[in-house]
Amino acid sequence: MQTDNQHATEVADLGLRLANLRVKGELTLAVATSQGVLDVCATAAALNLPAPRDMDDLLQNCRAAEVSAVLAAAAHGTGARLIPPAALSFAPLVTRPEKIICVGFNYRDHAEETQTPVPKAPPIFGKFNNTLNHHRGTIVLPTAVDSEFDYETELVIVFGRRCRGVSEADALDVVAGYATGNDFSARRLQNVTSQFMAGKTSDGFAPVGPWLVTRNNIADPNALRIQTRVNGELRQDGTTRDMIFNCRQLIQYVSSFMTLQPGDILFTGTPQGVIWGQKTPRATRRWLKAGDQVVSSIEGLGELQVSLC
Repeated sequence: MQTDNQHATEVADLGLRLANLRVKGELTLAVATSQGVLDVCATAAALNLPAPRDMDDLLQNCRAAEVSAVLAAAAHGTGARLIPPAALSFAPLVTRPEKIICVGFNYRDHAEETQTPVPKAPPIFGKFNNTLNHHRGTIVLPTAVDSEFDYETELVIVFGRRCRGVSEADALDVVAGYATGNDFSARRLQNVTSQFMAGKTSDGFAPVGPWLVTRNNIADPNALRIQTRVNGELRQDGTTRDMIFNCRQLIQYVSSFMTLQPGDILFTGTPQGVIWGQKTPRATRRWLKAGDQVVSSIEGLGELQVSLC
């Protein structure tokens, strides 16, 4: 495995729930603590300590040790700066990833419901930074070009190290943490050709968050319950245990032909229950529409809520 040298403290070692927030219009890194949500940047400034300015700075520039120092100093002093719950304004979990990688048809029942042959290798496609969205965010539906909008709740892997050629056995060592994601889709655009990109890359079509749960907090990423609710109605209810290619296998495969960078993210596929897979005529299906609220949840990672307009 080709990988950057390990630093004394990696993001995975922090054992935290981290978020990207907006405070007075600026991105700031935050940590969920027993006292509340700590503004890492404001706390560091109060304590005259260095700190990463946001999640991308933390991941891409290996600044986990600084976060540890800020938390330790805040626990023994008066410099802690907490953000009131009512003032929490989430940003996309990452805002400057080099790559947003997605995997299609990675649950056997989902492949079956969409009448897709079980893949022999992970089907890979990509999104772009324009698609990044956040908890309590809004997706503006591109109704001029499509009317069949769909959810896909997915486990998202966030990488913490630069690596290439990772073995399956070592694959989770390069992970910073995990998050809840929604691979939002416009199905008519998706199926115009054999390439999915047009249906996957509208603005805001990749909500991720609200939290990055660092790797050491999740014993097994392939043993998590995953659900989707639309306006309170349960639509998807599965487990990451049912992936065709598990997280280790996906990382091994993707890293075999590209270099993964800290801050890159990988959507790992969705379970059965999408609207596209329903057996009723397409014209009668309850496609997502303006006014709907979609809540994606994964055990241990939290709920990701988006509204449609």
